[in-house]
Amino acid sequence: MMKLTSILLIRSSIALLTILVGISTNSVAQERGNDKPRQSPNASVSQTVGTTKITLTYGRPAVKGRKIWGGLVPYDNVWRSGANESTDITFSKTVTLGGQQLDAGTYSLYTIPRKDTWTIIINSKLSWGTEYDKSKDVFRFDVKPEEANQREWLMYYFRDLTDTSATAVMHWDNVRVPFTIKI
Repeated sequence: MMKLTSILLIRSSIALLTILVGISTNSVAQERGNDKPRQSPNASVSQTVGTTKITLTYGRPAVKGRKIWGGLVPYDNVWRSGANESTDITFSKTVTLGGQQLDAGTYSLYTIPRKDTWTIIINSKLSWGTEYDKSKDVFRFDVKPEEANQREWLMYYFRDLTDTSATAVMHWDNVRVPFTIKI
């Protein structure tokens, strides 16, 4: 009798667990919007400099008639530098950014926008949304933004490519933010 009770208890537990996993999986699928395209679709761009591969992965928000700088993206606050998840930057080998050495790996790229200067933040925590954790900063450095032609969708690209360096550029609305990566 004891053995039968144990078997029934185990079967009931397995059935309950199966139901809970099914509900959980369905909820996650709905949250992620697997059936619908994102309003800010994901994108990535890669560039090999010498023998080092650099990849940026980000969400691409659109201007949609909104005031971006000092509006949707406030000045003097940490910004995930894209939409949805944190913007990721991956290096296949050690590089130098802002005069500081950075080991190979994947990092979050955050920024602090200002009118005359931007702070680039390399952070070790990859996250969804605005889960920025300052204690995970690897380092920061400042760059000068550039006025640019209006660009509706946020875009990252590389320019000034040589065998030992490239300039990564974030371009959205009427601003470009370049930063040089040295190999």
